[in-house]
Amino acid sequence: MKNRDYKQFTAGEYYHIYNRANNKNNIFLESDDFKFFLLRLKQNLFPSEEEMVKSRITLLPPDSFSLTCYCLMPNHFHFLLRQNGDLPTSKLLSKVCTSYSMYFNKKYKRVGNVLQSKFKQVLIDDNAYLNWLSAYIHQNPKVSGLVDDSADYPWSSYPDFLGLRVDKLCEKGIIIEQFKSTKEYKKFVDESYEIIKQRKELEHLLLDSDN
Repeated sequence: MKNRDYKQFTAGEYYHIYNRANNKNNIFLESDDFKFFLLRLKQNLFPSEEEMVKSRITLLPPDSFSLTCYCLMPNHFHFLLRQNGDLPTSKLLSKVCTSYSMYFNKKYKRVGNVLQSKFKQVLIDDNAYLNWLSAYIHQNPKVSGLVDDSADYPWSSYPDFLGLRVDKLCEKGIIIEQFKSTKEYKKFVDESYEIIKQRKELEHLLLDSDN
């Protein structure tokens, strides 16, 4: 059983972090919404003086976190994230999600919570689970019926893992270096599809989700 103490934040550990829309609504309605969320994520993962001036927001200290992989779905998102220092993952989530919620409410002329206030976090405590989780995250779009091939989904890190796109948002090495090639990693992810599809209850097991 994986550790689901959401108040536990430890330097050097990897976490599966998940949050979804309040009331199960969609949080990304068009491509610009996905882009804005990723922009805020990138700014806080790789802050610079220029970005702080440009965005007019206070960003987190450099190298606080390392993103391994991600997937943004219409009504939720997944991160596989490493906490590098004492600053807890909640700080990153708060920064990104608060900024995105303000953007979303202003853009769509609404009020209230956009995301659920308490994100889900699971400590990743073995290597096999780390690899499996990357496949689980990357196969979300196909399992949900959004695409026929998850490599075609633009709002995840999977195209980057396969060399189909160049994006420096993720530090892929902890996963991809365990495989002989990107082709072998793709085979691993492809072979996970039927297992994930047939066992949709995995989302409940992994995330304590009440979907």
